[in-house]
Amino acid sequence: MHVLRWPAHVAFRRDDASVALHDPAAVRVDSGVREGDAISPYYDSMIAKLIVWGENRAQALARLDAALAATHIVGLQTNVAFLRRVVASPSFATADLDTALIERERAVLFGAPPLPPEWAAAGVVAHALAIEAAAEGADPWSRRDGWRIVGGARRRFELDLEGRHVPAVLLRGHDGALHLSLGGHAWPLQCRALGDDRFDVMLGDRRERLAVYAHSETVAVFADRGSATVEEYDVIAHAGEGAVEGRLTAPMPGKVVAVLVAAGDAVKAGQPLAVMEAMKMEHTIAAPRDGVVDQVLYAVGDQVAEGGELLRLAAVD
Repeated sequence: MHVLRWPAHVAFRRDDASVALHDPAAVRVDSGVREGDAISPYYDSMIAKLIVWGENRAQALARLDAALAATHIVGLQTNVAFLRRVVASPSFATADLDTALIERERAVLFGAPPLPPEWAAAGVVAHALAIEAAAEGADPWSRRDGWRIVGGARRRFELDLEGRHVPAVLLRGHDGALHLSLGGHAWPLQCRALGDDRFDVMLGDRRERLAVYAHSETVAVFADRGSATVEEYDVIAHAGEGAVEGRLTAPMPGKVVAVLVAAGDAVKAGQPLAVMEAMKMEHTIAAPRDGVVDQVLYAVGDQVAEGGELLRLAAVD
């Protein structure tokens, strides 16, 4: 597994044996990034090269997919998920390669959904419960599991997933059984910490091994089927700072190339608000909900650090 942590503090952890399909020599990572390096928008956007070997194309492709699935890069946007879809595409698998591959395989490369939101929420909850359990002492008053003499406990997680406010509710019954509620659906939940940021999670009748990395309010959740980056908003810590849904931040370091709205403009959910240029690509920042532009915090030509707040939305009366 390879973990690239936050841009201000880059670090790798490696366990090639877990991704090499029983041959550690079959997988190699080349990178010039070292701990403490910052990923800026001013140079080539390639931060690492993943190299695999196999006795034939099918074996090499299987090893490549396994290695990509175990490559966890957090703190900045990458193309790891896109590369997994490329590897799985019929054209790439059969070496039917030309410059039209991306257009020809568009449905495969761009139509796949990200990690389902209930699994992203389950990862956030599993990580939070593990942190709290580790902090408990012998004193029963230090317990933070929501135990009640009568009835159960209800705990709300304010999450932001891909610009959408996704509140999740953790219900704990009097018998200690957990249920996760999200978007009108609820599932029985079981979480077991495996150490090293990994969790064995049962959600209803589905089971996943999740890797969860948290930094401040940002939580990255990885599963075999995909990954998601979630902003967990602490309402108490931000009391008085405004609504959870009003934050619009830069997905990566880059330059503002267009601002499409002004303060006071009414906007609809999904409406483009600004365009950033980063990693040789343009990224459109869209409104997560209906609202009114309260402030525009950057102008065209400004450089923005990853996570920098670009605009603020006020709620519609």
